[in-house]
Amino acid sequence: MDKYVIIGNPISQSKSPLIHTLFAHQTGQAMTYEVLQAPVENFNKAITAFFANGGRGCNVTVPFKEDAYGMATMLTERARLAGAVNTLKNLDERGILGDNTDGEGLVQDLLNHHVQLKDAKVLLLGAGGAARGVILPLLMHIPETLVIANRTVSKAKSLVSLFSGCGRVSAATFHSLHNAEFDIIINSTSASLFGEYPNIPASAISNNSIVYDMVYGPGVTSSNQWALAQGASRVIDGLGMLISQAAESFTVWRSIRPITGQVLRELHHNISE
Repeated sequence: MDKYVIIGNPISQSKSPLIHTLFAHQTGQAMTYEVLQAPVENFNKAITAFFANGGRGCNVTVPFKEDAYGMATMLTERARLAGAVNTLKNLDERGILGDNTDGEGLVQDLLNHHVQLKDAKVLLLGAGGAARGVILPLLMHIPETLVIANRTVSKAKSLVSLFSGCGRVSAATFHSLHNAEFDIIINSTSASLFGEYPNIPASAISNNSIVYDMVYGPGVTSSNQWALAQGASRVIDGLGMLISQAAESFTVWRSIRPITGQVLRELHHNISE
């Protein structure tokens, strides 16, 4: 049985073992997938030992995505631009491949919800690691424009400089969005984890806006509740992104793409219990 893990700290709450076990059963893959909690200061030691003992690959979550970036001996383009790695693959004598599947997970979930990205006006809220990881995959679908908004505009401008050669992308502050109209608003901030919502003008959300919150939970997230109250046409949470990025990692490891719909239904049931 090939061995895979998700490594992080803390990690006991992770849904990834359930997701990848369902993927393995669905595709007939002989593999196990478990959690590995590493000491914050000893990521390299923990993952080196895992690979030395026959581990084939791992997912990486907080706080180790930048450590994984530094450990990989080769990087995909999307990992290089994201500046972080959430997927490692043991290539044996060829080294360790580092990839970032978060952005592709977001894009695939949007497409699964029949959200049109091409020629869309897209607003990305936040300029941290979660935002950086999704910019290239979004731009690859050729939106009309991608505006990165952040409380501190300098952080947004830094991302614009990094991705300016990849498509039409610009920076803004939250408070400069009064007269803007967007087809898709993606919330990469952690506001919903604290029962809050991004501090943007209500006028930024129209009755044509689709609002996506990367956070998920048993009910509608606080950010999505607020968006609906402002008249958003539709809201989507990040559970599908979690499953779709896992499917992308699974494809990197096993060269077979699992179907996500069945797993999404199972996860919805699991979370609502």
